[in-house]
Amino acid sequence: MRFSTFGFHPAINKGIKIAGFKEASPIQEGAIPIIAEGKDLVGQAHTGTGKTAAFGLPILDKLAKGEIERALVITPTRELATQVSDELYRLGRFAGIRTLTVYGGVGYGRQIALIHKGVQVVVATPGRLKDLYKKGKIDVLNPEIVVLDEADEMLDMGFLDDIKEIFEYIPQNRQTLLFSATMPEPIKELAQHILYQPEYLSVIGEEETTNNVINQRYYVIREEQRDEAIVELLEREPIKKCIVFCRMKREVDRLTEHLCALGFNAAGLHGDLEQIDREQIIKSYRRGETKIMVATDVAARGLDVRDVTHVFNYHIPFDPQSYVHRIGRTGRAGRSGEAITLVSTEEFRELQRIRKEVGAQMQLATIEKRTQNEDLSRVKEVADRIASHEIDEAAEALLAHFPDLTPNETTRKLLSIALSHYSDTQGTRIGYDEVEVERMFADYFEAQQSERSAKRRKKRKK
Repeated sequence: MRFSTFGFHPAINKGIKIAGFKEASPIQEGAIPIIAEGKDLVGQAHTGTGKTAAFGLPILDKLAKGEIERALVITPTRELATQVSDELYRLGRFAGIRTLTVYGGVGYGRQIALIHKGVQVVVATPGRLKDLYKKGKIDVLNPEIVVLDEADEMLDMGFLDDIKEIFEYIPQNRQTLLFSATMPEPIKELAQHILYQPEYLSVIGEEETTNNVINQRYYVIREEQRDEAIVELLEREPIKKCIVFCRMKREVDRLTEHLCALGFNAAGLHGDLEQIDREQIIKSYRRGETKIMVATDVAARGLDVRDVTHVFNYHIPFDPQSYVHRIGRTGRAGRSGEAITLVSTEEFRELQRIRKEVGAQMQLATIEKRTQNEDLSRVKEVADRIASHEIDEAAEALLAHFPDLTPNETTRKLLSIALSHYSDTQGTRIGYDEVEVERMFADYFEAQQSERSAKRRKKRKK
């Protein structure tokens, strides 16, 4: 179904054309007519399938035609709020529609002032929005349409009570739209509480079964090989953009620094960064100026960036649901993606839990050493990276520490250090092959069985 058949305002159609949209995705084709009719809607679809345009276009059309004056979109994270706001602005700019992003971590003044001036679309996170309503700062914000986006992530992040309180401040004569990738019981109860006779639309299992096509692989490695393995994979894989997930903030900082030192185009993202720095990092990543994002789960939650070809789990997550959220950052909007996990022998328990609870089809793979020709190619790659690398101001001071070395000797030593990062020193592969892993799994399951038997014997004695 082409967008030209929806009968949008000419200015909205111009925004659609400039954005390059031609044919509607399943969620757009189903949701747009329902929203246009003024009905409440519960929409179930994964992130990355065009949900923002699905609710945004009919809202912008109503604004452009003067049918409504204001709309409110509530999202779980600042990053997602910024993304939604940017897309709505691009689609509605030719109709003169103004958007505003409202979130914590910045001053109240500008946000309050713009709301009072009559900005048409407000995209907000729950915490700051509730705070502004409770303090009576935005009584003028009476939206005719309210969208609750990524409702299941709101639940995961503990925002459900905030959402219920926010809806106490919003007029009852509104149109309410709720979108969620999953429908746990608390979300169903919330829908019954805040929506009126809603239509239900689900496109799960149509275009985006298991978030489209995600090829899942894992490598069993020794703990000390983790950095070597991730570097090797980053060099070998045909990556356009990727996310490397770490468990802890300090791990993000260390790995980002390590990758940058090797010449990779990487940036780190975690909750301890200042908001202005987070925004700049995400914008750079979205524009393709940064190729590798190293991030914690919390920082990447709700992050919707096109063309993410690979997701790497530097450590396998403890929680199976985190694994689902992580790999869902790739394989979006009909594209395929690669999800690659590094697993040590100590992490077999987590691996089995994910396989069992998620039903993940993860294929074992091995990282073989490079041939001599590949090594020569790698030398050229290192040379190119050194030639294009900016000179650090501290380099001059560092040279002063080697007064007894000639410039040629110093250069050779530094190049040797650089090459050592790209050289493998043990064996013919990183980690273990299929035969070794099968033996390890057999030993693991045998140990598990012995442990259960011991517990049963102990219980019987009691």
